[in-house]
Amino acid sequence: MDDLTGKPLLRSMMGDRIWKLFDTDKAAFQRETVAYFERGYPGWVVKKAKYPHVLLEDKR
Repeated sequence: MDDLTGKPLLRSMMGDRIWKLFDTDKAAFQRETVAYFERGYPGWVVKKAKYPHVLLEDKR
């Protein structure tokens, strides 16, 4: 639960293939991260990514 907004948050992880893009191509990292979680968690959006966790917020 996000203390400021009161909205539910989910902590998840993703594979090293995407994390490797973080240092080499930020735009590709963001694009791949969003696409990865759109497929696996429909209705959730990426709030924050800090290795190795990604915080997702429920937008349904």
